[in-house]
Amino acid sequence: MIRHCVFLRFRDDVAVPERQSIYRDLEALCAKLPGALTISCGTNVSPESGMDKGYSEGFILDFADAAARDHYLVHPEHQAIAGRIVAAAVEGVDGVLVFDLEV
Repeated sequence: MIRHCVFLRFRDDVAVPERQSIYRDLEALCAKLPGALTISCGTNVSPESGMDKGYSEGFILDFADAAARDHYLVHPEHQAIAGRIVAAAVEGVDGVLVFDLEV
């Protein structure tokens, strides 16, 4: 299984409804992709002050295997959502951290 972790530093001017829209669109996409198992989205709730390095929100997707994850990465809907995320992040792509684990 591949756990695809994405941590975000949204710009202050990106309203909560736009952030929620991005998460809803990701959830809708994952619901129809073979091999996409679960998605969790939300705000960082860690009590470890300062350890988040400003990445205050994010999402985690579990995929059955690397092939399912790779299919997601090139999917046109994912590409469109990813563009919205980068546009909404502090300093564009610098405001997005992606980390995949094999679990």
